[in-house]
Amino acid sequence: MNGGHDVGGMHGFGPINAESEALEPVFHADWEKRVFGLSRAASALGQWNGDVSRHARERQHPVDYLRHSYYENWLAGLETLLQETGLVTADELASGKAVRSVAEDVRNRLLRPQEVAESLARGSSAAMPLDAPPRFRPGDRVRAVNRHPAGHTREPRYARGRIGVIHEYHGAHVFPDLSAKGVRVGQHLYSVRFEASELWGENANRNGAVYVDLWEDYLEAV
Repeated sequence: MNGGHDVGGMHGFGPINAESEALEPVFHADWEKRVFGLSRAASALGQWNGDVSRHARERQHPVDYLRHSYYENWLAGLETLLQETGLVTADELASGKAVRSVAEDVRNRLLRPQEVAESLARGSSAAMPLDAPPRFRPGDRVRAVNRHPAGHTREPRYARGRIGVIHEYHGAHVFPDLSAKGVRVGQHLYSVRFEASELWGENANRNGAVYVDLWEDYLEAV
């Protein structure tokens, strides 16, 4: 969807004051730790996946998305999912008190304190086996399809309709557009190099390039 989250190439947001990775703390405030913990604990209940979670954040009003900090967007998306899946009601969320119990199969998936470290270390892989061969090879010229889906997508708006070259093949991975709808299927994933001039025109750095990871459905041969 073309929402407030997809701002690549846009003007007017001011300079990026990036913190040095060597100095940047993992969390800037204690409440961010709590949001991260709540999100991990809630996702362990198995009611949604990572792409569903991303799309919940993207579905905010653009003004809200842009005014929120990173973990405020996480919290807004979590509140949406908790209500949409019936884990909490709006009244429970407002009061901070549960008035009913969730289903037993959900309770059985609770993330226990002693399981947190192992869960974080284990993570989850998006790689998937796929019988169909990849359509493209490194060096092939491709165009990012000019498409504007109303749902979740990982094809950035600034790349749509632009021509690039396959730089690397990453194998098959979960296709996020369908994953956000609860459908787990794999698609071939590529790193595509776009010359800066192709993306930004005459204002671009002539020596610059942008590498974008794009799934096969996002691409067409040139």
